[in-house]
Amino acid sequence: MELRVLRYFLAVVREEGINKAAEVLHITQPTLSRQLVQLEEDIGVKLFKRGSRKITLTNEGILLRRRAEEILALVDKTEKELLEQEEQVEGKIVIGGGELAAIQILPQLIDSFHKKYPLVTYDIFTANADLVKEQMEKGLVDIGILLEPIDIDKYAFIRLENKERWIVLMRPDDPLAAKEAISPRDLENKALILPRRSNVRNELANWFGNSLKKEQILFTSNFSTNSAIMVQGNLGYSLAIEGSMPFLDPTKIIYRPLAPELKANCVLAWKKQQPFSVATTKFIEHIQYSLSIGQL
Repeated sequence: MELRVLRYFLAVVREEGINKAAEVLHITQPTLSRQLVQLEEDIGVKLFKRGSRKITLTNEGILLRRRAEEILALVDKTEKELLEQEEQVEGKIVIGGGELAAIQILPQLIDSFHKKYPLVTYDIFTANADLVKEQMEKGLVDIGILLEPIDIDKYAFIRLENKERWIVLMRPDDPLAAKEAISPRDLENKALILPRRSNVRNELANWFGNSLKKEQILFTSNFSTNSAIMVQGNLGYSLAIEGSMPFLDPTKIIYRPLAPELKANCVLAWKKQQPFSVATTKFIEHIQYSLSIGQL
Protein backbone atom coordinates (compact mmCIF):
# COMPACT_ATOMS: atom_id res chain seq x y z
CA MET A 1 0.00 0.00 0.00
CA GLU A 2 1.74 3.15 -1.22
CA LEU A 3 1.48 6.53 0.48
CA ARG A 4 0.65 8.09 -2.89
CA VAL A 5 -2.37 5.82 -3.26
CA LEU A 6 -3.53 6.65 0.27
CA ARG A 7 -3.46 10.33 -0.68
CA TYR A 8 -5.51 9.50 -3.79
CA PHE A 9 -7.99 7.58 -1.64
CA LEU A 10 -8.44 10.50 0.79
CA ALA A 11 -8.87 12.93 -2.08
CA VAL A 12 -11.75 10.85 -3.44
CA VAL A 13 -13.31 10.74 0.03
CA ARG A 14 -13.04 14.52 0.41
CA GLU A 15 -14.42 15.29 -3.04
CA GLU A 16 -17.06 12.52 -2.88
CA GLY A 17 -16.28 11.51 -6.43
CA ILE A 18 -13.54 10.40 -8.79
CA ASN A 19 -13.89 13.15 -11.40
CA LYS A 20 -13.50 16.04 -8.96
CA ALA A 21 -10.70 14.25 -7.11
CA ALA A 22 -8.83 13.66 -10.39
CA GLU A 23 -9.02 17.39 -11.14
CA VAL A 24 -7.67 18.28 -7.70
CA LEU A 25 -4.87 15.70 -8.03
CA HIS A 26 -4.06 16.74 -11.64
CA ILE A 27 -4.33 13.20 -12.96
CA THR A 28 -6.78 11.60 -15.38
CA GLN A 29 -10.00 9.99 -14.20
CA PRO A 30 -9.13 6.53 -15.68
CA THR A 31 -5.75 6.59 -13.92
CA LEU A 32 -7.35 7.39 -10.58
CA SER A 33 -10.04 4.73 -11.06
CA ARG A 34 -7.40 2.09 -11.80
CA GLN A 35 -5.45 3.05 -8.67
CA LEU A 36 -8.56 2.67 -6.50
CA VAL A 37 -9.51 -0.68 -8.02
CA GLN A 38 -5.95 -1.88 -7.48
CA LEU A 39 -6.08 -0.68 -3.86
CA GLU A 40 -9.26 -2.68 -3.22
CA GLU A 41 -7.72 -5.76 -4.85
CA ASP A 42 -4.50 -5.42 -2.84
CA ILE A 43 -6.25 -5.30 0.55
CA GLY A 44 -9.09 -7.65 -0.45
CA VAL A 45 -12.09 -5.54 0.62
CA LYS A 46 -14.55 -3.12 -0.97
CA LEU A 47 -13.92 0.45 0.11
CA PHE A 48 -16.62 2.33 -1.80
CA LYS A 49 -20.32 2.20 -2.46
CA ARG A 50 -20.53 3.67 -5.94
CA GLY A 51 -23.76 5.63 -6.45
CA SER A 52 -25.07 7.56 -9.43
CA ARG A 53 -24.11 10.94 -7.99
CA LYS A 54 -21.45 10.42 -5.36
CA ILE A 55 -19.23 7.80 -3.78
CA THR A 56 -19.73 6.77 -0.16
CA LEU A 57 -17.58 4.56 2.04
CA THR A 58 -18.19 1.02 3.25
CA ASN A 59 -17.40 0.21 6.89
CA GLU A 60 -13.96 -0.98 5.72
CA GLY A 61 -13.53 2.28 3.82
CA ILE A 62 -14.35 4.31 6.93
CA LEU A 63 -11.68 2.40 8.88
CA LEU A 64 -9.10 2.93 6.12
CA ARG A 65 -9.90 6.65 5.97
CA ARG A 66 -9.22 7.01 9.70
CA ARG A 67 -5.98 5.04 9.53
CA ALA A 68 -4.84 6.78 6.32
CA GLU A 69 -5.31 10.19 7.94
CA GLU A 70 -3.23 9.09 10.94
CA ILE A 71 -0.50 7.53 8.75
CA LEU A 72 -0.16 10.54 6.48
CA ALA A 73 -0.22 12.99 9.39
CA LEU A 74 2.65 11.05 10.96
CA VAL A 75 4.56 10.87 7.65
CA ASP A 76 4.18 14.63 7.09
CA LYS A 77 5.27 15.35 10.65
CA THR A 78 8.32 13.07 10.31
CA GLU A 79 9.39 14.65 7.00
CA LYS A 80 9.25 18.11 8.56
CA GLU A 81 11.24 16.95 11.58
CA LEU A 82 13.94 15.41 9.40
CA LEU A 83 14.31 18.68 7.50
CA GLU A 84 14.53 20.60 10.77
CA GLN A 85 17.53 18.54 11.90
CA GLU A 86 19.77 20.36 9.43
CA GLU A 87 18.27 23.82 9.87
CA GLN A 88 17.81 26.36 12.59
CA VAL A 89 15.43 25.46 15.41
CA GLU A 90 11.91 25.72 14.05
CA GLY A 91 8.87 23.55 13.51
CA LYS A 92 5.76 22.60 15.46
CA ILE A 93 5.50 21.10 18.94
CA VAL A 94 2.26 19.24 19.63
CA ILE A 95 1.12 19.37 23.26
CA GLY A 96 -1.85 17.35 24.48
CA GLY A 97 -3.88 17.84 27.62
CA GLY A 98 -7.32 17.90 29.14
CA GLU A 99 -9.31 20.70 30.72
CA LEU A 100 -7.04 21.06 33.75
CA ALA A 101 -5.59 23.74 36.00
CA ALA A 102 -2.19 22.22 35.14
CA ILE A 103 -2.47 23.69 31.64
CA GLN A 104 -1.74 27.05 33.27
CA ILE A 105 1.96 26.20 33.30
CA LEU A 106 2.06 26.29 29.49
CA PRO A 107 1.82 30.06 28.82
CA GLN A 108 4.93 30.85 30.88
CA LEU A 109 6.87 27.87 29.51
CA ILE A 110 5.98 28.71 25.92
CA ASP A 111 6.60 32.44 26.37
CA SER A 112 10.13 31.94 27.75
CA PHE A 113 10.93 29.30 25.09
CA HIS A 114 9.52 31.49 22.31
CA LYS A 115 11.93 34.28 23.24
CA LYS A 116 14.83 31.88 22.51
CA TYR A 117 13.32 30.14 19.49
CA PRO A 118 10.81 32.47 17.81
CA LEU A 119 10.36 30.23 14.74
CA VAL A 120 8.83 27.37 16.75
CA THR A 121 5.03 27.10 16.71
CA TYR A 122 2.67 25.05 18.87
CA ASP A 123 -0.43 22.90 18.44
CA ILE A 124 -2.58 22.37 21.55
CA PHE A 125 -4.56 19.12 21.33
CA THR A 126 -7.36 18.97 23.90
CA ALA A 127 -8.64 15.56 24.99
CA ASN A 128 -8.78 13.31 28.03
CA ALA A 129 -5.63 11.52 29.22
CA ASP A 130 -6.43 8.21 27.52
CA LEU A 131 -6.81 9.81 24.09
CA VAL A 132 -3.76 12.06 24.55
CA LYS A 133 -1.73 8.98 25.54
CA GLU A 134 -3.02 7.11 22.47
CA GLN A 135 -1.90 9.98 20.23
CA MET A 136 1.49 10.02 21.97
CA GLU A 137 1.85 6.28 21.25
CA LYS A 138 1.25 7.00 17.57
CA GLY A 139 3.79 9.84 17.56
CA LEU A 140 1.13 12.46 16.78
CA VAL A 141 1.44 14.25 20.15
CA ASP A 142 4.89 15.08 21.53
CA ILE A 143 4.18 16.05 25.13
CA GLY A 144 1.15 15.37 27.29
CA ILE A 145 -0.27 16.83 30.48
CA LEU A 146 -2.12 13.85 31.93
CA LEU A 147 -4.50 13.51 34.86
CA GLU A 148 -3.74 10.49 37.04
CA PRO A 149 -4.46 7.64 37.49
CA ILE A 150 -2.82 6.55 34.24
CA ASP A 151 -0.20 3.96 33.25
CA ILE A 152 2.96 5.87 32.34
CA ASP A 153 5.58 3.09 32.49
CA LYS A 154 6.70 3.85 28.92
CA TYR A 155 7.07 7.55 29.61
CA ALA A 156 9.49 9.97 31.13
CA PHE A 157 7.50 12.36 33.27
CA ILE A 158 7.49 15.13 35.83
CA ARG A 159 4.75 15.00 38.47
CA LEU A 160 3.42 18.52 38.87
CA GLU A 161 3.16 19.95 42.38
CA ASN A 162 -0.29 21.52 42.21
CA LYS A 163 -3.13 19.04 42.62
CA GLU A 164 -6.44 19.07 40.76
CA ARG A 165 -9.52 19.31 43.00
CA TRP A 166 -12.77 17.49 42.22
CA ILE A 167 -16.00 19.48 42.40
CA VAL A 168 -19.73 19.09 41.77
CA LEU A 169 -21.40 21.32 39.17
CA MET A 170 -24.99 22.41 39.77
CA ARG A 171 -27.47 25.13 38.93
CA PRO A 172 -27.47 28.25 41.17
CA ASP A 173 -31.10 27.55 42.16
CA ASP A 174 -30.37 23.97 43.23
CA PRO A 175 -31.02 23.15 46.93
CA LEU A 176 -27.45 21.80 47.27
CA ALA A 177 -26.10 25.24 46.36
CA ALA A 178 -26.72 26.27 49.97
CA LYS A 179 -24.03 23.83 51.13
CA GLU A 180 -20.33 24.69 51.42
CA ALA A 181 -19.29 21.19 50.29
CA ILE A 182 -21.02 18.11 48.91
CA SER A 183 -20.90 14.67 50.54
CA PRO A 184 -21.73 11.28 48.99
CA ARG A 185 -24.97 11.25 50.98
CA ASP A 186 -26.01 14.58 49.39
CA LEU A 187 -25.89 12.91 45.97
CA GLU A 188 -27.76 9.74 46.88
CA ASN A 189 -30.32 8.84 44.20
CA LYS A 190 -29.43 11.97 42.19
CA ALA A 191 -28.79 11.84 38.42
CA LEU A 192 -25.05 12.14 37.77
CA ILE A 193 -22.71 13.01 34.92
CA LEU A 194 -19.33 11.35 35.37
CA PRO A 195 -16.06 11.46 33.39
CA ARG A 196 -15.77 9.07 30.46
CA ARG A 197 -12.43 7.58 31.60
CA SER A 198 -13.14 4.30 33.41
CA ASN A 199 -10.16 4.51 35.79
CA VAL A 200 -11.24 8.01 36.86
CA ARG A 201 -14.80 6.79 37.42
CA ASN A 202 -13.34 4.06 39.64
CA GLU A 203 -11.62 6.73 41.75
CA LEU A 204 -14.90 8.58 42.11
CA ALA A 205 -16.75 5.34 42.91
CA ASN A 206 -14.34 4.83 45.82
CA TRP A 207 -15.23 8.30 47.07
CA PHE A 208 -18.97 7.51 46.87
CA GLY A 209 -18.54 4.21 48.67
CA ASN A 210 -21.72 2.13 48.75
CA SER A 211 -24.01 5.07 48.03
CA LEU A 212 -23.41 5.12 44.25
CA LYS A 213 -25.92 3.18 42.16
CA LYS A 214 -25.38 2.30 38.51
CA GLU A 215 -28.73 3.76 37.46
CA GLN A 216 -27.70 7.19 38.78
CA ILE A 217 -25.13 7.64 35.99
CA LEU A 218 -27.21 9.36 33.31
CA PHE A 219 -24.26 10.54 31.18
CA THR A 220 -20.55 10.14 30.83
CA SER A 221 -18.57 12.93 29.16
CA ASN A 222 -14.95 13.56 28.22
CA PHE A 223 -15.33 17.36 28.41
CA SER A 224 -16.64 19.14 31.48
CA THR A 225 -17.80 22.09 29.37
CA ASN A 226 -20.28 19.79 27.63
CA SER A 227 -21.37 18.19 30.89
CA ALA A 228 -21.93 21.70 32.30
CA ILE A 229 -24.44 22.32 29.51
CA MET A 230 -26.31 19.18 30.61
CA VAL A 231 -26.29 20.50 34.20
CA GLN A 232 -27.65 23.83 33.01
CA GLY A 233 -30.44 21.88 31.31
CA ASN A 234 -31.35 20.44 34.75
CA LEU A 235 -30.37 16.88 33.76
CA GLY A 236 -28.14 16.10 36.73
CA TYR A 237 -25.03 16.93 38.72
CA SER A 238 -21.61 16.74 37.10
CA LEU A 239 -18.40 15.74 38.86
CA ALA A 240 -15.49 17.57 37.27
CA ILE A 241 -12.05 19.01 37.86
CA GLU A 242 -12.10 22.53 39.26
CA GLY A 243 -9.40 23.66 36.83
CA SER A 244 -11.64 22.80 33.89
CA MET A 245 -13.96 25.67 34.77
CA PRO A 246 -11.84 28.86 34.54
CA PHE A 247 -14.54 30.86 32.74
CA LEU A 248 -17.62 29.57 34.53
CA ASP A 249 -20.65 31.89 34.43
CA PRO A 250 -21.94 31.80 38.04
CA THR A 251 -25.34 33.03 36.94
CA LYS A 252 -25.82 29.74 35.07
CA ILE A 253 -23.60 27.15 36.79
CA ILE A 254 -21.90 27.03 40.18
CA TYR A 255 -19.80 24.38 41.89
CA ARG A 256 -19.00 23.07 45.35
CA PRO A 257 -16.03 20.94 46.46
CA LEU A 258 -16.40 17.36 47.58
CA ALA A 259 -16.40 16.44 51.25
CA PRO A 260 -14.29 14.54 52.05
CA GLU A 261 -12.01 16.40 49.66
CA LEU A 262 -10.79 14.49 46.63
CA LYS A 263 -7.72 15.58 44.66
CA ALA A 264 -5.68 14.15 41.77
CA ASN A 265 -2.15 14.62 40.46
CA CYS A 266 -1.10 15.59 36.95
CA VAL A 267 2.06 14.59 35.14
CA LEU A 268 3.85 16.23 32.25
CA ALA A 269 5.02 13.28 30.14
CA TRP A 270 6.77 12.27 26.91
CA LYS A 271 7.75 8.90 25.46
CA LYS A 272 11.05 7.38 26.51
CA GLN A 273 13.67 6.87 23.78
CA GLN A 274 11.54 8.74 21.26
CA PRO A 275 13.46 10.42 18.38
CA PHE A 276 11.93 13.88 18.76
CA SER A 277 12.53 16.88 16.53
CA VAL A 278 15.19 19.39 17.58
CA ALA A 279 12.47 21.83 18.65
CA THR A 280 10.69 19.27 20.84
CA THR A 281 13.95 18.02 22.36
CA LYS A 282 14.95 21.56 23.31
CA PHE A 283 11.48 22.28 24.67
CA ILE A 284 11.64 19.20 26.91
CA GLU A 285 15.04 20.36 28.17
CA HIS A 286 13.53 23.80 28.77
CA ILE A 287 10.66 22.26 30.79
CA GLN A 288 13.05 20.18 32.91
CA TYR A 289 15.31 23.15 33.62
CA SER A 290 12.44 25.55 34.38
CA LEU A 291 10.77 23.16 36.80
CA SER A 292 14.04 22.17 38.48
CA ILE A 293 14.83 25.76 39.43
CA GLY A 294 11.26 26.49 40.49
CA GLN A 295 10.73 29.04 37.75
CA LEU A 296 7.03 28.10 37.44
